[in-house]
Amino acid sequence: MQQKDIESAHRQYLRQEARSRSWVLSTQLLLFIAFIGLWELLARTNTINSLIFSYPSKVVTEFWSRLMDGSLLPHVGMTVWETIVGFLLGTLLGTLIAAVIWWSPFLSRVLEPYLVIANSMPKVALGPVFIVSFGPGLFSVIAMGCAISVIITTINIYTSFKEVNPNYVKVVQTLGGSKRQIFSMVILPSTIPTILATLKVNVGLSWVGVIVGEFLVSQQGLGYLIIYGFQVFNFTLVMMSLAIIAVVATLMYQGVAYLERRLTSQFK
Repeated sequence: MQQKDIESAHRQYLRQEARSRSWVLSTQLLLFIAFIGLWELLARTNTINSLIFSYPSKVVTEFWSRLMDGSLLPHVGMTVWETIVGFLLGTLLGTLIAAVIWWSPFLSRVLEPYLVIANSMPKVALGPVFIVSFGPGLFSVIAMGCAISVIITTINIYTSFKEVNPNYVKVVQTLGGSKRQIFSMVILPSTIPTILATLKVNVGLSWVGVIVGEFLVSQQGLGYLIIYGFQVFNFTLVMMSLAIIAVVATLMYQGVAYLERRLTSQFK
């Protein structure tokens, strides 16, 4: 009887969760439709300047026209490629630097204040340095995307390394475990949630870095389209590029969230 009560309560909980997700998705969809409709209405009635803000139907027309003539996909593909590479490099380098700093207490004491200073610096100001160092092309844009995220990744993950329960470390040390075993068996598994959360943050940071890099040097990409749209006063092109960025960035974020769900379910 008790088992049946537990199963009934579990089924009721699942139904409530499904109903809650449905309400959330429905509300999100309604808000999006309301936003698009309001934007279209305000632009059509000249309540807002349609030359600057354009309107959704015109943005869709611009998107379809450029998609059909084949001029859009190369720009989208270039920006997505640069962002993924910058995202992966920033995350991997940040994690590696955090591991090295954790490994050496001496380096930790020496480098910690410099990490704080580096994090406070405007990374966008490094753009000219990257252009001179890597040339006005793909590598400087990727370097910008990486630079935006690598410092915050290092700080977040290194802080998480330090906050691991010291009792877990003492248990492995008592059993004769080496520092490498402590890192692989205790430190790294304990910080998986922080690493995954940092991945989510890095999605947005990488997009910012790549778009800024394309502003400065690129002749291809969504950042280039935005600058070109400003130059020729085609703000519909600007809005279309921003909409594409929002959609692709959301897809990347959802991909990371899916990875997080899969990994966290394995560690439970």
